[in-house]
Amino acid sequence: MMAYMPKARPIIMIHGYRGTHHGLSLIKQSFEPRFDCLVPDLPGFGAGPHLSSYSLNDYVDWLKEFVAKSTNGSTKPILLGHSFGSIVCSAYAAQYPGSITELILVNPIGAPALQGPRSILNRLAVAYYWIGSQLPNQLAHAWLSSQLVTRLMSEVMAKTRDSTKRRYIHDQHRRYFGRFHSPESVYQGFITSVSYNVRDFAKYISVPTLLIAGEKDDITTVQQQEKLLQLLPQAKLVVIPNVGHLTHYETPREVADIVQAFVKSR
Repeated sequence: MMAYMPKARPIIMIHGYRGTHHGLSLIKQSFEPRFDCLVPDLPGFGAGPHLSSYSLNDYVDWLKEFVAKSTNGSTKPILLGHSFGSIVCSAYAAQYPGSITELILVNPIGAPALQGPRSILNRLAVAYYWIGSQLPNQLAHAWLSSQLVTRLMSEVMAKTRDSTKRRYIHDQHRRYFGRFHSPESVYQGFITSVSYNVRDFAKYISVPTLLIAGEKDDITTVQQQEKLLQLLPQAKLVVIPNVGHLTHYETPREVADIVQAFVKSR
């Protein structure tokens, strides 16, 4: 007699700013077969759709349509967002809690980007993307896809000392961080990314929520994640040691294991 195989649980995974679906591929590969992973490109990046504007409402409207089309309204998915994806997913979960079963936020943006010790760097980044949006198209793409800027960002964000992992991270950023649709879309997307954070929606999120943070994440520190945790009605925080904001590259197996344990415990 053939063993009964339960139907795979759908999990929709939303990547971060400037990335594409490739950034979450290692986590996807680490999930058990009982999870059916759907990883679209965000609007404005990769093969994602072109929008007339890239406000948070526009991203949420796109996600609502994607969830509906992906599940046909028959099965509620798990929703996972990394980095900027955590903002989009938390805003969606606050508005449409009945459409998902759990919310997973990996390296969530849990504090205002334009305040605190990183505010100067973020304001410089706003200026960088604004300049790109004002340049002629060919020059703008060269400015915004600068391999020097991409490599510097990659070097700063990677916390691992494993040379193989560092080469992989740098190669991923080199390959995919230039795959935005237009200078204007990448500028609008960045403004959206620094104008909101998960705290803005926390008290409205009623579904069970898992926060996965990196111990060395300096975009949202562990202390800030703990404050975010207190704002969420049903939430758990798990911190992965010795990693920063790039858990999806440096510790994908650990992320997948934590997600699977959380879902199994429900």
